[in-house]
Amino acid sequence: MPSLAAVSKIDFPYKADQQEVKERAKDLFAPSFPQVERMMSAFDNTEIKTRNFCMPLDHYSALHSFQELNSKYIEISLEYSVKAIEECLSLAQIQKNEFTDIIFVSTTGLSTPSLDALIINEMKLNQNISRTPIFGLGCAGGVAGFSKACILSIANPDAVVLLVAVELCSLTFLRNDYSKSNFIGSTLFADGIAACIITGDNISSKTKNAITYVATQSKLYYDTLDVMGWEFLDKGFKVLFSQDIPTIISKNILNDVSSFLGKNNLTIPDIKNFIFHPGGKKILTAYEEALTVSNDSLKNTREVMNDYGNMSSTTVLYVLERFFSQGFQNGYGLMLSMGPGFSSEMILLQLDKH
Repeated sequence: MPSLAAVSKIDFPYKADQQEVKERAKDLFAPSFPQVERMMSAFDNTEIKTRNFCMPLDHYSALHSFQELNSKYIEISLEYSVKAIEECLSLAQIQKNEFTDIIFVSTTGLSTPSLDALIINEMKLNQNISRTPIFGLGCAGGVAGFSKACILSIANPDAVVLLVAVELCSLTFLRNDYSKSNFIGSTLFADGIAACIITGDNISSKTKNAITYVATQSKLYYDTLDVMGWEFLDKGFKVLFSQDIPTIISKNILNDVSSFLGKNNLTIPDIKNFIFHPGGKKILTAYEEALTVSNDSLKNTREVMNDYGNMSSTTVLYVLERFFSQGFQNGYGLMLSMGPGFSSEMILLQLDKH
């Protein structure tokens, strides 16, 4: 079965303390957002300590056009994607001309040609590499992209698939938008770039930690299209999300996970490694209560949220990197994330230390 050869992540040079972000946000919202004093505790309730930002905090205090922000998205995405890929190649001991496929996942900026084309051109990758750019999956994109990389590797046992996920959420912050959703977004969202290399059966792995694919499942919940997403305005991307997200998770996640595992003759206690996207404190609580797993089971997920913030699709890959680099329990692992649609993505993995 397909296996993970390497995973890398980017720590931007502008990581910021959550309390400093809180004070900046208060200054920005106070003149035109009367509720701001009452809502400032939302920053503390996230349990986020630091945020991974691609720009210094002063950038977010100024007005920027959508054109300017999107140009910055393309520039930063390309620069740091290349760095993440180069680190992945070094870890996997694979040459860049061995890539057969590239999957690029993002929901926070626009580019045509898509960023995968820019990456191929910048790194002079194989001109015949198969390209799959994916837009619009939001927080679910990291798991979905990993799943699609594995499916490609099943179809071609000689595959060496490069997965790159980029989310520069902070560049979507709208300086003069005093809506509640924009305020809540300012308490949570951050920036991340991650890369993975997934290989087919005919490619020998040099890693000591074997993480292999077993199965995947996607689900779209009917009549939930307004729960999460973007509203596209002249001035940029306006975040949309509902306070009902934890409730939707609480009502559905136990049955969804149990059904998925049941198809593979497993139950929740069989899962030793929970590689979950940390959408926020309330969402993690909903996972724990619905699945009756201990707080310690989501330790890596919580620590990534605490250290980086919610980086949309890339966040779950930062969690995966923590398992890959810092260790895991031998046995099964479950990758899970929820996203616009409203939707869920799950992957069953087998994890073994050689």
